[in-house]
Amino acid sequence: MELNFGMDFEDYFPSMIARFGAEGFISELCNGFRLLMDVDKGLITFESLKMNCSMLGLEVRDDELVCMLMEGDLDGDGALNQMEFCILMFRLSPCLMDGPKICTRTHQGVDSMSI
Repeated sequence: MELNFGMDFEDYFPSMIARFGAEGFISELCNGFRLLMDVDKGLITFESLKMNCSMLGLEVRDDELVCMLMEGDLDGDGALNQMEFCILMFRLSPCLMDGPKICTRTHQGVDSMSI
């Protein structure tokens, strides 16, 4: 399944790793996590993701936000902890991994993950 959102994706992760080193890169990912997380829960939740997208001027539908969370939610709690976020960021980097899974929607809502 090929998605076309009318924009090109440039993977900056390899150049960030080259510039900051592995530890510095992980530190930057953790900074990104802290920017998106719900401060009280220490997790990236649907609400924190929606609020931060809005603050960044991004118009993202609720079902797309749910897909984002589902993509990285390894423990099934509906939110992303710091480790899940970092793993997801690596998985979404075409240069670091084989390729991400894509969340698909059915007529009943978010259904499954497929490649």
